[in-house]
Amino acid sequence: MNIYQPRYSAIALAITLATQVSPAAAEQATQSEGKLERIEVTARKTVENLQTVPVAVTSIGETDLLENGISILSEVQQFSPNTTLQASRGTNSTLTAFIRGVGQQDPLWGYEPGVGIYVDDIYLARPQGAVLDLLDVQQIEVLRGPQGTLYGKNTIGGAIKYVTKEMSGDATFNVVGTVGSYNQRDLKITGQLPLVEDTLYLGYGFATLNRDGFGEFKVSTLPGQDKENYNKEIQAARLTLEYRPSDDLFFRLAWDKTDDDSNSKGGYRLLPSLLTDAPVPDSVFDSYTSMPTWNKVELEGYSLTARWDLSDATTIKYIGASRDSYSPTNIDFDNTPLRIFDVPAIYDDEQTTHEIQLSHAGSGYKFVSGLYYYDGESCGQFQAILEVLGQSLGAPGLTREVSGCNNSNSKAAYIQGTIDLAEQWSLTLGARYTKDSKEAQVSNGLVFDVVYPESNWIPGYTRPAGELVPSVLDDDEEDWSRFTPRVGVEYQYNRDIMFFASYAQGFKSGTFNPRASTAEPAADPEIVDSFEIGMKSEWNDNLRANITLFTLDHKDRQYISVLPGATSADLNQRLGNIGKSTANGIEAELSYVATEALSFDAAIGYIDSDFEEVLDTNPDTGATFDKSDRFNISNTPDLTLNLGATYKLYSDIGDWVFNASYYHRGDYVLFEEDSLLTQDSYGLVNLSINWYSTDGNWRVGLHGKNLTDKEYMIGGYQFVTPDPSDPSNVSKYTPGLGGDNTLIGYFGDPRTVSLTVGYRF
Repeated sequence: MNIYQPRYSAIALAITLATQVSPAAAEQATQSEGKLERIEVTARKTVENLQTVPVAVTSIGETDLLENGISILSEVQQFSPNTTLQASRGTNSTLTAFIRGVGQQDPLWGYEPGVGIYVDDIYLARPQGAVLDLLDVQQIEVLRGPQGTLYGKNTIGGAIKYVTKEMSGDATFNVVGTVGSYNQRDLKITGQLPLVEDTLYLGYGFATLNRDGFGEFKVSTLPGQDKENYNKEIQAARLTLEYRPSDDLFFRLAWDKTDDDSNSKGGYRLLPSLLTDAPVPDSVFDSYTSMPTWNKVELEGYSLTARWDLSDATTIKYIGASRDSYSPTNIDFDNTPLRIFDVPAIYDDEQTTHEIQLSHAGSGYKFVSGLYYYDGESCGQFQAILEVLGQSLGAPGLTREVSGCNNSNSKAAYIQGTIDLAEQWSLTLGARYTKDSKEAQVSNGLVFDVVYPESNWIPGYTRPAGELVPSVLDDDEEDWSRFTPRVGVEYQYNRDIMFFASYAQGFKSGTFNPRASTAEPAADPEIVDSFEIGMKSEWNDNLRANITLFTLDHKDRQYISVLPGATSADLNQRLGNIGKSTANGIEAELSYVATEALSFDAAIGYIDSDFEEVLDTNPDTGATFDKSDRFNISNTPDLTLNLGATYKLYSDIGDWVFNASYYHRGDYVLFEEDSLLTQDSYGLVNLSINWYSTDGNWRVGLHGKNLTDKEYMIGGYQFVTPDPSDPSNVSKYTPGLGGDNTLIGYFGDPRTVSLTVGYRF
């Protein structure tokens, strides 16, 4: 069968465009008739057979991504059990990521993600722009559980790892075009040019991705605004230079840039407005707004990778990167034609990372070690415009302005090794020492007028000169350090079956409250202790069953609460370590090759997660109490299920691949405290038909997603208060901030059909 294998069939938006890669990254598969493919992964920084890796990891290869029409990061969640990857509320490209109930919902500067995103071992510090188009990647790996003894930046929930390919061979030029529902129009041009045969290569790429909105802004108060809602308008480019002066040396210099000019995303009012004519729209993708509808995400990055193979057993690798992101955005919280609760904002981030890795494989042992340095500056501002409330008080308006920076510095040393204890037994030991420091500045105050971040944010607006609000937190500093271990034992029962058990601890850095209204202290780090037992198995060369049971304790969770200050009588609402939660679950990933032509796959996840403790303080009595009964683990359905089937048909006119899948997510809440937004369980049906020409140059894919047109929430805002005596009675809700009953939902993609044609020469 001639499988279309594009080297640079399309560019990956944001840093997936950068063609940095470890040579061990390629998924190698050799398929025999009616037999399982061999899958190799780099989850432990060395190339290994998936079945010998004692880690809960899902690997999705390039062919699976292409043939299932997987185009953006959020779609990868369906292949990995107990995983949530969604576009955040009010945005198109900010990522909300949870694995096993561990993540970070608030994308504001200062908060660290619970799930790490890596592109060829380069860590992405901020969620803005992290919903990347998954193009031109060799494979995607989803690692579940704490990561730190093998990765530069420690993460407590898990990691998403993009793996791309090194260049080799002749010059190539690839063009891929896609048309589809809602006037989708995508064009990607990529390729490679050998400047010196087998020694120096130039890789290049350009993409333009466009789509009309799923809905529209029914009313836009400002004149001349684009009324498309949930649209897409992205341009991206990248250049890569790879140099191999010898078989032992490899260098890669890469640059990428992405401009996302998609409109801001308007939310769906679940309740009619009390203050103006804004009823519940007919479509969940329709909205109202008093704000500009433009939005921008600008990303640019440079990286240098150098690898020196000292011998067949020992390799030294250096990875250095610098990235900038800038995102001015408009989020209409109330989604009405009035400025009841409007939030313009700017996110401005810079990061620099350096990492040196040493890997070695000896007789009966192997290890990976590294030194890591991270320096990041995360700044921003937002204005909560409450004009209607301000006017009711006799002022021209009312704005809460918050701005500041939360700058981070992290240094770490890590090592993980495996020792063979006997023919069938091995022991894995890992250790990491992390030292983090943070410096924060916050300005926060009220302005009795309507204020935007910059002049001309809306037509004719001039921002007053000078600082409008006082500094409440002025260059405060704090640092933390921690040793985090990993211990595992593996038993190779026979050639096809391995059992493993492990313990790992994760560390999420402390932080300052980016919304601080007083000079409050920093919150301390969060800690996750995770235990796993699992089995990797293959049966009769046609059935793969990988099963993991896990339990985790998540301590010192960071939330806003009423907490004592210098004395027990000094009570303030601030960010503190008040929460503790637990989770227990099971994950099963199954593959069955029925014949050479027919195969089935399943990814099943079940999790039982709950808050054990959330502390608060009664401001009247000073007594501490537990309010965990008001908390739920957000963005974490108890059941995730993906069932897929693939059928291959060989013919004289080319080869055909048919894919069908059903993806189910159980109920989940969208907020942790007093959530009023719950998404009921739902299922998505997806179908794909792929054709490959006999010469391997042409590829055509027809992809239908969410064919039953299910409506499902992926984000929202709630600024209403239920009646404690009758909390389910919507008619008794009390209006929240801004004076309106703001209960807003954001929804996943509707039914779409697309046709992709690719040609390489």
